[in-house]
This record gives sequence, structure tokens and C-alpha cells, in this order.
Amino acid sequence: MGLIIGLWPNIYLVFYGSAVDSLSLSLSLPWWSITASLSILQAPEISTMATSLDSHRKILFDGNDIKDSLPSLNSPDYFLKPSMNELVQREIESPGYCSRVPDFTIGRIGYGFIKFLGTTDVRNLDLDQVVKFQRHDVVVYDDESSKPAFGEGLNKPAEVTLIVNIARGEERAGFVSYKLKQITERQGATFISFVREMGFWKFLVPHFSRFGLSDDEAEDITMDDAPRLENHVALNGDMVVADVDKMETSESELSHSLPAHLGLDPGKMKEMRMLMFPREDLDESEEFGDQTSFPMTSLTKRRARTSQKHSQRDTHQDTPPVVRKTPLALLEYNLGNDKSSPGSILMVQQNKNLAVRKSKMGGFELDISHETPLTDNYSRNVVDAALFMGRSFRAGWGPNGVLLHTGNPIGSSSSQRVLSSVISVDKIAIDKVVRDKKEKVQKELIDSAFETPLSFHKELYHEEEKEVRFGYFSLKLQKVVTDRVVLSDICRNYIDIIEKQLEFPGLSTSAKLFLTHQVMVWELIKVLFSERQSTYAASDNEEDMMQDVKEESAEVDTEALPLIRRAEFSCWLQECVSHRVQEDVSDLNGSGYLKHLFFLLTGRELDSAVELAISKGDVRLACLLSQVGGSTVNRDDIMQQLHLWGRNGLDFNYIENDRIKLYELLAGNIHDALQDFAIDWKRFLGLLMWHHLAPDSSLPVIFRNYQLLLDQGKAPWPVPIYIDEGLADGNVSNTKHSDLLYYLMLLHSREEQKIGFLKTMFSAFSSTDDPLDYHMIWHQRGILEAVGAFTSDDLHALDMGFVAQLLSQGLCHWAIYVVLHMPYRKDRPYLHFTVIREILFQFCETWSSVESQRQFIKDLGIPSEWMHEALAVYYNYHGDFVKALDHFIECANWQRAHSIFMTSVAHSLFLSANHSEIWRIATSMDDRKSEIENWDLGAGIYMSFYLLKSSLEEDADTMLELDSPESRNESCRSFVGRLNESLAVWGDRLPVEARVAYTKMAEEICELLLSGLSVYPDRDSQLSCFMTAFKAPLPEDVRSSHLQDAVSLFSLYLSETGHQTSA
Repeated sequence: MGLIIGLWPNIYLVFYGSAVDSLSLSLSLPWWSITASLSILQAPEISTMATSLDSHRKILFDGNDIKDSLPSLNSPDYFLKPSMNELVQREIESPGYCSRVPDFTIGRIGYGFIKFLGTTDVRNLDLDQVVKFQRHDVVVYDDESSKPAFGEGLNKPAEVTLIVNIARGEERAGFVSYKLKQITERQGATFISFVREMGFWKFLVPHFSRFGLSDDEAEDITMDDAPRLENHVALNGDMVVADVDKMETSESELSHSLPAHLGLDPGKMKEMRMLMFPREDLDESEEFGDQTSFPMTSLTKRRARTSQKHSQRDTHQDTPPVVRKTPLALLEYNLGNDKSSPGSILMVQQNKNLAVRKSKMGGFELDISHETPLTDNYSRNVVDAALFMGRSFRAGWGPNGVLLHTGNPIGSSSSQRVLSSVISVDKIAIDKVVRDKKEKVQKELIDSAFETPLSFHKELYHEEEKEVRFGYFSLKLQKVVTDRVVLSDICRNYIDIIEKQLEFPGLSTSAKLFLTHQVMVWELIKVLFSERQSTYAASDNEEDMMQDVKEESAEVDTEALPLIRRAEFSCWLQECVSHRVQEDVSDLNGSGYLKHLFFLLTGRELDSAVELAISKGDVRLACLLSQVGGSTVNRDDIMQQLHLWGRNGLDFNYIENDRIKLYELLAGNIHDALQDFAIDWKRFLGLLMWHHLAPDSSLPVIFRNYQLLLDQGKAPWPVPIYIDEGLADGNVSNTKHSDLLYYLMLLHSREEQKIGFLKTMFSAFSSTDDPLDYHMIWHQRGILEAVGAFTSDDLHALDMGFVAQLLSQGLCHWAIYVVLHMPYRKDRPYLHFTVIREILFQFCETWSSVESQRQFIKDLGIPSEWMHEALAVYYNYHGDFVKALDHFIECANWQRAHSIFMTSVAHSLFLSANHSEIWRIATSMDDRKSEIENWDLGAGIYMSFYLLKSSLEEDADTMLELDSPESRNESCRSFVGRLNESLAVWGDRLPVEARVAYTKMAEEICELLLSGLSVYPDRDSQLSCFMTAFKAPLPEDVRSSHLQDAVSLFSLYLSETGHQTSA
């Protein structure tokens, strides 16, 4: 048994073995309980280049087109960035990606890497032959005849990083850096840096030949060689080659070389294993009779003798060291050469034409004060396995908010750490917007949050944005087209939808707050972006909507429109902050009427403020309050009076501090008035507009002044509603996100065409604390684009977030509707096809079971072939092969349909005597038989059977007129031959029932053939018919019966021949 978990997008987890019993919301599976393997079919992001070995991964290609577009790399210690798996995935998503790979990087572990600047064409490159890293140098296109022109292939500017090892000591760092800079400039490159701690030598090259250090230059800088084992590699390169030639490697050793199958260097792996686990290696070497040059002692004893080995090296160089016999990589083993052939067996990465360079002995220091797996010499440690699992496994997202990770389960209050080998499966609430306060999904909320707004969106006027083609198929991308004149009515309709959702009785407090905020967003869109023009070429479905607007705006002066918009914005802002004003007033508990007046002024509640002042007998203050927002002359008079008091030395202690603040506010000094009072950003914006700026200032001027104060740190940050109202948890930053209302103001006041804040503006965090909720932002973005507020094709994260929400509720048809409204991008021309097909395949059971969804998808213009293909795969997976066959035929996948027909459908229909259905299916594919492999040995067998049977069953007289007996026998012999050939071609793919059907066909044909022997003119022809029957795949009892008849006929033939001879 196995368990397959499909992740979104294009990730799959495959669990094999009987250990997988159940999967729940918080499943944890120890990796060692899975008997075979756990594989993730998607390349993880490269965290470090040294862990990205592309040659170790198996890549499945969907066709020769993709395979031909990819480079090839088989060297085990080379790596790519993007990795080979990422190249495959991006080539599938965006055909032609390999011709424009940005910042393509190739490297070799321990040697360095090359980063090619700009976009690079890597199609059909044999990277093993083109790029060759050696010690302290790199060669690209070593064969000058095969080097392309400058700027083509890999012969282009690049940033090279080589790893060099120098003797320890900071005193040499400056000298080495100076020498490397000289060498770089001498080779025509540009020196960038040298990092002594890492040994990274980085430089820029304009094109490629060979760059790096020569042997003499390396010795001049006194490089330290990489650590290696003395007992395995001699100092003399010729010795090593000679010793390798003398090594004996049997086929049995090669067949057990696991590192070779994984693409690793088996020699290096064996050396590392011997270094770490010598005791275990001793047991294995004794078991297999191996001889080794390692003394089988503990690691500490080997370290103690290291200095002795160094001292003896110079005096014993004439004695070649014993080379350990190790299994070799299969890729480097040539079965055609025998063991005595010089140079026939080479270690991986070893070149028989080059002598091995000398290298000094090196190693690492190990603290043995504590017990470790290395000092105790044991392996197969479950803790080490768990650590490896945590290193190799990465978190992944699945459909409907499923998250697979190796950390603590989500929501766990325990502080205890879990093993990294435990895989947790949690589910994130992607449907939070449709849950009530009891966390239950409600159908009414699904309708009001998704279906009702989308239905209204679909009723708006659409036009075809672009028709994109994919092979024989095409999609018509759509976009909403409207005008700012009717924008007010569109916003009003969205507001009505949200207000109906607010009437739902089970909403939580936070949900009500967010819905109220959405109402204010639509109101602000109406205020800032609607127009009052009286002339408009409307379409039929918008004429009624515009009639009232025309009549209302016909007498409006054009010069007054900015002031009208400012007044509407002022009223909107008053409504937004009124609840905050009431909260502050209620906290006063009736005391301090001057503070009460101040709070009323922050919300521009002038009538209430004047009435309160009069009720307290403060008539003069009431007169001042009544003139707020009027002429700036009154504001200047109050400011001048305050300055006179200060200049004349008035003792302000005799005036209430709250009254002074009121005077400062009336004078327009909002910062002095707010010295010890924290205010929200919307009320600060209101004070700026109502008390500081001129009453005729336009909205763009107001917004730019607020932006200027914000940049200077003199204005409160426009935090989103969930932070402003104190609903955010501790994980949400107070300064990272801004409110959508603020972005709408910036959008209205922008002067330049380029907008850099759209992605942040339309992120979920701009209006809600749910990072996965895009259900209303998508509509707001679409309407703003429709009226020309901005244009962008880079908001696919918003589109796909909304698609994920819709799919989580099973609204596949609306998800496809949203995809069709995604803008077209030239760099991703097949994005719409990929997403729509993935939705059809992944959610086939959902949309196919609801007829309304199925019809809706058809009406959107989705090719019916895609729907049939998804249904075919679905029914084939669930074992309903008859329906799968019909859908494969409908989607014109003739080869797949033919295969299912032969292996799963035809025999069951034949044995159940449903011959008409077999004939219908076979004839439906007959017109396309030229596209079907082995048609004559597949479905053509059944058609030939019915035609031949019909011919044999006709009246004998008619047959004599139409066909000769010999032609009947020849037709049957041909059919029997094809029947046998079909059995051989299909082989094990045919079940037992299919072989039974073949036997029935052969039996019927032979019975009809042998039943008409009387029409044959001689005994030879009759015996020839029996020979045809004997070649047919008949049961033994039927074959024996025919054999008896043939013997009887032959005996009769002999007797007749004897009589004729005697006569």
C-alpha cells in the first residue's frame, strides 16, 4: 500500500510501505517507519550551492521538446542554479525559459562557481564538456573550434569565484590578495575581491577561455592543498595511475556500488566511511576477504601516529603505498576492456591523460573530550538519521491550506522540541472569511463573500482583452470595461452586498469590523475616482444606471468639481472617525468639557461643539468654534493673538491648558495642540485638512502634505484597520503594513505614471489580518483598473490567492472565471492554460458532479477537450474504464483510448456479448488509426473478427459466387496470424479475460471455417483448413477435438488414395 499526497502547485509526496495507516489533521510520521522511500518531486530552493547536486536527481520529461531544451550535466560534484529540476518546471510553465535563464550559475564543490551575467541561452549545452573546473582554474570551451561567437552560449561576461587554499596566517593575506590582483589583470579580467577566511577569489571576465592560476603561480603563493588521506594517494602522480591500472575490480563489487548508482564518487565515499567507522569496516573487510592499508584502530590512535607518518614519508617514497580496492562508479566502467588493459578503469573525475598533482597532507581537529559517533565508531544511528531528515526535508503547501513540515504542530502550546524526523501535517484556515464566530463554515457567508460579488462582476460590461492560443486551442481573456460616471452605482452595489453580509447573526466582532472597513473602502473609491460628466457613450445595460447621474450633474460647474470632491471626502472622513470620537468622549465620564470640545473638533463635529460651549456659558469660545473651517483670516488672527500673549509675557498658568490647546488647534498649530495626545492617522489627516491647510486646498495637495509629514516622522503611520483597532496579534508589525485607504489616497494624488506600491497596496495585510483573504481586494483592483486608475500585469499573487480561496470552497467555475481575468504577460504566455488545466484535473470530481458548474465552464469558452481529458484521467484512476475510454476519445487522445480499450474494456464487452458497443467504439477510432500504434493488432483485431465472421456466416451459395474456398481459408489464416501476433505484442498488458476473449474469437472463426469443409474440392484444401485451426490460440479440449477430426479426415484420405492406387 502507498499514500500519495498532492501538493499545490506541482509538488507530490509519495509514501510507500504498510506503515502509512491513516492521515489526520495533525499527522506525524517517523521517517524510518516508511519502508521504502519518501520523495519530494520538486527541487528545493538552493540554500547553499554546495547542496545542489543536480546529477543526483531523476527528472521525468513530458516530451522530447522539453528534453531538447535542457542542458545536460552528469558530473556528480557539479551543481547548477537554477537547478535542473527548476529548469524543467520553468520550461514547462514558460516554454523557451532555457533560452533566457537569468544569472545562470554552474559550479563544482570545493573548486568554485561561475555566475553568467544577464540572461543566458543554455539549451542543448553539454556542460560536462563545456565547463571544466580544475584546481585553482576553470576552462570554458577548451576546444577553440567549438567556441561560439562573443555573447553567445557561455562565451559571455561572467563573475567567476575560485576557491584557493593558502597557508594560515593573517600576515600573508595582503600579499596573496596583491598577487591575485596582478594575475587577474594580466589575464584580462577585473579583480573584485579575495576573502581569506573562505578562500574565495572573485573576478569578472569579459568572455571565456582559461582563467586561474598556473602551477608556478600556485607554488609562488604557497597554496595549501585540500585535506586527503596519505594511505590512499601517493605523492607521485605516475604511481597513482599505475596503481589504479593494477587494481582488480569484479562485477560483483560493481553491482553493489550504491554510491555509483547515486551518482557519487564511490572511492571518496569509501574513504570517508573508513575514516569515520574503521571498526565496522574491519568487520566487513574480514567478511569479504578484503585487504586494506588502514590500521584498524581507533581514531585517536590514528591521530597519534600522524606525525610519525609525515616524518617517514620522505625516506620511503620509493615504496609505493598499497591502494585500497574500492568499487568504482558504473559510469566509468567499461565492460569491453579487460583488467589488464592500461587505463581501462578510471576513478570518477580522474583523467588518464593528466598526472595527479602533488598535494600536502591535511586533516581536521576533533575534540574527543565528549563521546561522539566518530569516537565510538558506530553508524546506523537513529538520531543522525533524524538530523539528516530535518536537513533534507522542506516545508511544502498542499491544496486547501495543507502544510507539511518538520516543526511543532501549529497551535501547539508545548515548548518541547520535536525530532526533525517527524513530519507534521497541519491545515491552515484558508476559509476564515466564511466562518462564523463558532468557527463553522456557513453557506450564507459563502454566497455573500464569493458568489454574489462575482455574479455582479459578471453582469458588468466585459470586452475581450486578448485571444491566446495553445496549439489547436485558444482562450479568450476578459476584462471589465466601465466609466467613472457609473462608478458610483457600481460601488453602491458592492456596498449593498457587504451590508447584507453584515446582517448575518453569527458574525464575530472582528469580522464585522473588517466588513465595515470594506464599506468605507468602496465609499472612498466612489469619492476619489467617480466623475460627474454629463456626456457619456453608454452601453444598453448601463443607460438606466446613468440616467439619474446625468440629471443630477447636468447643472454642476466644472470648476466646482474639485471642491465638491473635497466636501465629499470630508464627509467620508467624518463618518470614518466618528466612532473613535465617541470612544474618547465616553472615557471622560462627563468631566472636562474643554477636552470634550477638543475631541469633537478632531472629528469635525462642530454643531455639537458649539452647543456644548454655549451650554457651559462659554459664548466667546462658541463664536470661535462656529467659524472653524472658514476664512484663514480668523485662523491668522488667533495665531497672532497667541504670539502677542507670548511676546508680552502673559502668564499662561491663569488659562486652562486644555483651552490653550483649543486655541492652538483653532490657529492651525496641530502639532502644538497634540503634544501629549496620541491620535489615529485618519483624525490627524482630518485636522490637517480642516485646521491647518487652506479650505480650498484640493485633495492631492492634502494627501501630499500628509505624505511629507509622514516622511519627516511628524504624522502617525497609516496602519491597517486591524492594528488601528487593536485586533492584531503580536506577530503583525505595526510599521510594516499600511491601510488600503491610504494607498487609495496616494493613487488619487499621484502625478507620475509609474506606481511602485501596487503589490503592497493589494496585499491582504492592507485590509485584513488574514494573509490568505483576497476575496474583496480582487474586486477593488478590477474596478480601479476598469476606470483607468492604473494598469498592471504584475499582480498574479492577488489573482492566485483569490483562486485558492475559491477552490477551497469548491467554486471551481468561479476560479476559472478569475483566471480568465488575469492580465496576459509575454514572459509567461502559457500561464492561463497551465492554471486552468490544473484546476480541471485537480478538482475534476467537484465541477463534474455539479451540472451548473460544468455548464458555466463551457460558457466561459474552455475547450471541451480539456474537460474530457480531466474526466478521462479521473475515471481511469477510479477504475471506471468504460467512461475513461469515452472521454479519452472525446479529447482525441487516440493512443491512450486505444490502450484502455485493449487492456480494460474490449474483453469485458466481448465476454458479455455486447458486440454492438465494441463495434461502435472501434469504428469511432477507425478514422484515426494512422495515429494509433499497433492498430491492426489492437482494435483492428475486433473489427476484422466481426467482418470475417459475417462473411463466413453468409449463405454457402453466395460465398461460392463471391469467394473461393481457398480465399476463405487464407482470410482465416491471416486473422489467426494477426491474433497470435497481437498476443505477442500486448503481452502481459492483456489480462486473463482478454486472452479468454481472444480464445473465443479464434474458436468461433475456426468453427465456421471447419463447418464448411464440404465446399472444398479436394482433401488437401480440407487438411489445410485444419492446419489453420491448429495455429489458432484454442483451448486444449477444442484443439484435441479438431485434431481427432483431422486424423479421421486424413485416414479417409489415405483409404481413398489406396483404393485409387489398387484400381
